[in-house]
Amino acid sequence: MKMDAVVRQEGMEALIEKLGKVDAERFISLIIKEPFDYTKWHESLFEGLTVRELSEKAMDYVEKKQKY
Repeated sequence: MKMDAVVRQEGMEALIEKLGKVDAERFISLIIKEPFDYTKWHESLFEGLTVRELSEKAMDYVEKKQKY
């Protein structure tokens, strides 16, 4: 298991890579301000999708990532 400091550092690096510095900070600010239960959000993220639909979304995502 990684130490908390390492997880924070890697998480921040991932956010900055994906969103850029300004939007990464903005994201953190939004999460802190709003009551947000990541676990509940994640559980309902793909609610109502069939396995085929989920698979298609995953394949589309991979295709887009390969283009860049």
